[in-house]
Amino acid sequence: MKKNTMIKLASSAAAVLLATTSANAGYTMKKKVGDADTKLTFFGFSQIVAGSGDGFLKDSSDSQVKFGADRLRLGWKYVSGPVRGKVFLDFNQDGASSSQQDVKVNSVVKDAFIAYKFDDALVVKAGVIKTPVGMGFTIPGWNLDVVKRAFDKKLAFERGNGIMISGRDMGMGNNAKVNGLEMGHERPMQGFGYDVMIGNQTTRSGAVVDGNEDSSEGNAYMARLHYDRGEALHLEVSGGVSPEAAGTDGSQDYKVLNIGLDSHFGEGKNIKAEYYDVSGIKGTDHDMDTLALTYTQFVSKDLEFAIKDISGNENQAGTTRDIRNTYVGFNYYPNKVTTKMDRSGKRKNNQHVIKVNYVAVAGDAATFVGAGGTYKDDAVLAMYQFKF
Repeated sequence: MKKNTMIKLASSAAAVLLATTSANAGYTMKKKVGDADTKLTFFGFSQIVAGSGDGFLKDSSDSQVKFGADRLRLGWKYVSGPVRGKVFLDFNQDGASSSQQDVKVNSVVKDAFIAYKFDDALVVKAGVIKTPVGMGFTIPGWNLDVVKRAFDKKLAFERGNGIMISGRDMGMGNNAKVNGLEMGHERPMQGFGYDVMIGNQTTRSGAVVDGNEDSSEGNAYMARLHYDRGEALHLEVSGGVSPEAAGTDGSQDYKVLNIGLDSHFGEGKNIKAEYYDVSGIKGTDHDMDTLALTYTQFVSKDLEFAIKDISGNENQAGTTRDIRNTYVGFNYYPNKVTTKMDRSGKRKNNQHVIKVNYVAVAGDAATFVGAGGTYKDDAVLAMYQFKF
């Protein structure tokens, strides 16, 4: 399906939803079908960005600042009894994808899955979904602390096509309402959670090449275990393997280990720490580890200070290199919907946010390879986001 056709269909769906939704219901429609109560929720967000500096602009550019967009997304969620469904589209994709061979859908499609919730401890999902490796990757793109995800996102398996079983909020009193659509640690919970997934080769990852050859295909396997104590602590460990990551028969498998910690404490304070250890980038003798440390704190009711430091070390066929990108800036909330500064309040206030970052670069920037996404020189970034 061509991109303009998809946009017309999505726009038509949006018009129908908005025209038939009552003011009290917001962007959710409810309908009784036979004896079943069904609910359809329409949502989306837009991120308009601007950047400057040698790290953002190409050497050949005469511009002082360049404008663009990171994410232009529209989606809907469906609930009927134990059945769940989600479709999520990004109209900032070009509509062509080098990963169609293994993901089997156009790159405009970010999520397209169905789920069945047996109970909080057992939810089965099938389709295109965020793979369960990488704490930062499974945080929604509209809920980031700084303008960009940073270069460790390229090490995640990204979205894949397969089947996943999940459980949340287990063993310590069922603190949160598990809706069956979770792909990360969206809400504070109590106790243990898990995800186990088998899927196609993860060729949307920055570390896996799509060779478009059946002989180099194989199944990817991933799992995650996490533990939560409300807002104070989220801890997760995940890992997986995607076969023949060069896209050629007999090339190395790509393997990932990820450890993440997220803690909200005090009045509007948050720390995150995330570690990656990967091997076989693009099916070659190329290994890498990264450590990302993030701290945010509200300095007034509308202004939040943010700093994220990510360092990476690589060994490529015996040659070692390192790099560091440090994001420093603030998040301004011009139209807050709640005065609360806890984790839930921050998510709600991300409906309208302006982010400004300065990115400082250190290390072997000129020669560092990685899997993409690194800033090789200093940059200034700005973003305006609205979400509904």
